[in-house]
Amino acid sequence: MKWIGTKNLGLLLLGIWLIATGALAFVRVSFADMGAILSALAIAAGVLLLLGR
Repeated sequence: MKWIGTKNLGLLLLGIWLIATGALAFVRVSFADMGAILSALAIAAGVLLLLGR
């Protein structure tokens, strides 16, 4: 099976973060540390993008 997505991990994490943040506006799902998880995902994506990975 051929991978169609990006090889840049930072862009992949950014895409996941954008989809998750956008979906939360429509779906009222909530759990304990959702804000912390989304923040950590955003930080990881930003660091990887700055490193060029």
